[in-house]
Amino acid sequence: MTIEFLKRKANWVRKQVLEMAVNAGAGHIAPSFSCIDILVALYYGGILRVDSKNPLWLGRDRFILSKGQVAVALYAILADLGFFSKKELMSFTCDGSRLGGHTENTIPGVEAFTGSLGHGLSIGAGIALAGKLNRKKYLTVVLLGDGECHEGSIWEATMFSAQHKLNRLVAIIDYNGLSATDYLKNYLDIEPLKKKWLAFGWEVRITDGHNIKKLLNTMEDLRRRKSEKPLAIVAKTVKGKGISFMENKPIWHYRIPLGEELEKARRELCIDES
Repeated sequence: MTIEFLKRKANWVRKQVLEMAVNAGAGHIAPSFSCIDILVALYYGGILRVDSKNPLWLGRDRFILSKGQVAVALYAILADLGFFSKKELMSFTCDGSRLGGHTENTIPGVEAFTGSLGHGLSIGAGIALAGKLNRKKYLTVVLLGDGECHEGSIWEATMFSAQHKLNRLVAIIDYNGLSATDYLKNYLDIEPLKKKWLAFGWEVRITDGHNIKKLLNTMEDLRRRKSEKPLAIVAKTVKGKGISFMENKPIWHYRIPLGEELEKARRELCIDES
C-alpha cells in the first residue's frame, strides 16, 4: 500500500463517518476524525494481522478501541475490509441495528465492548498477559483518548503491564488536547505525558498522528522489538481533523453538521453530492 493510497483511504473513511453520522443524527464525528489516520495506518498499512474471513483466527492481533465513542470510524474500516457488508453501515445507531454508538464484540472484528472510558487498557493488559503465558506471538494494540488518561484505571493497567513485562502490548494515545467539553489544559492537564509513561516503566515514542508515513515508521518494528517493556505511542492529533470549522473546537465533540455546515463539510472532504 502506498502512502497516497493510505491518504485516500483515510479521506474515504472520513467521508463515510460523516454520512453515517448525518444519516443517524448521532455519532462522534470530531473525535473520530482525530484518530482515523491512526486506524488506517494500523489496518491498511500492514501493522495489524487480522483476517476478515476468519475474525476469530487464534493468531490474529488484538485491537481494543478503548476510545469506544469513535466506533463509527472502526465500523467503516471493518466493513471496507470485508468483516461485514458495507450495506450495513448506514444502519448505524438506527432501530434494530447492531452498529451501536460504542463498539460491541458481537460485531465481527471487534474484540471488546468499550466506551466506558478507562477500561480498554486493562482489557488489553489481560489479553497480552494471556498471550505471554500461552507463548503466543500476537500483538495487543489499545487506542486511548487523551482525556481518558484522567482515569485511575489507566494507570493501574500501566503499572500491571510493566510489572509483567508485557512487551507485545502497545498503547496508542490519541493526543488531541480536548475532552468532551473543554481543553485538557483548562481543567486537568495530563502533561508531562511522556514522563508519566516512562515513570510507569514503559517505552515511549512520540509521533504525528496525521502523518501516515511517520505513523508507519513509528510502528514498523512492533514485532521485532527487543525491549521487555510495553510500548506507549503518543500520537499528536487535531480533533475534527479534515473539516476546518470542527478542528480543535470543543463544541463539535457530539454535534452533527446540518444545512450550510454540512454542505461545507462535504466540499472540504470532496464528496460528490450528485
